[in-house]
Amino acid sequence: MNYDLAMMALEGLARAPLTLRNVGGEVVLEADAASFKELARLCLLLGGAHTQSEEFELAPGVHVTGESPLLRLKLR
Repeated sequence: MNYDLAMMALEGLARAPLTLRNVGGEVVLEADAASFKELARLCLLLGGAHTQSEEFELAPGVHVTGESPLLRLKLR
């Protein structure tokens, strides 16, 4: 995995965090367009990973807003 690209994407999310909410049994993800691009970049990096131990944690107050839960992107 290209860790430089991953760090750039995480830094982008730190500048404009995502908001995650659970509303009536749905998970709602809200963000600026730039944040969705950074999230997509992380997903593409995971998709090209060579091991299943790769994952990203998007921490509340850093990558997602403070009231959002921790979000973990993880390969199966």
